[in-house]
Amino acid sequence: MPLRPGRCYRSPGTPPYTRKEYAPGAPNSKITKFHFGSANATFVHKMDLVVTTPGQVRHNSLESTRMTIHKILSTLGEENYFFKVRKYPHQILRENKMMAFAGADRMQQGMRLSFGKPTGLAARVKKGDVVFTVAVNDGGFESAMQALRIAQAKFPLPTLIISRNGSERVTK
Repeated sequence: MPLRPGRCYRSPGTPPYTRKEYAPGAPNSKITKFHFGSANATFVHKMDLVVTTPGQVRHNSLESTRMTIHKILSTLGEENYFFKVRKYPHQILRENKMMAFAGADRMQQGMRLSFGKPTGLAARVKKGDVVFTVAVNDGGFESAMQALRIAQAKFPLPTLIISRNGSERVTK
């Protein structure tokens, strides 16, 4: 059965459900690595992707955005950037499976507000939370900005790019 659309899980309408030891069959996160590039180097520019509205972001959305940013930044060379994923998907998403064929509405009444089985993970974010951080030198500034702009388009919630290089600068 395919994944439900992201809009089904975008707003956190249920209490937190994060304890994997109590949820049999809870899936693992698709994000396996959270730090990329050179963590020990000092960089001139630091850019953050900041969420402007509260909500939930599924782990497959975080992973696809991470892959996009890393693909563009890896052209700079491993020692010329630092990239960090700042949110971890803790929230377990549940889904009550329903029949999906002609006449299913007459056959299956279902239970209202049923608990459901674990199908995925999500990260709950608040307004102003930093999701991704990129640090580069002067030569990689344009590539990093391009990577974060593409990430804004892929991300399910509205975001801002906040860039710092001594002076504060906000880009929409």
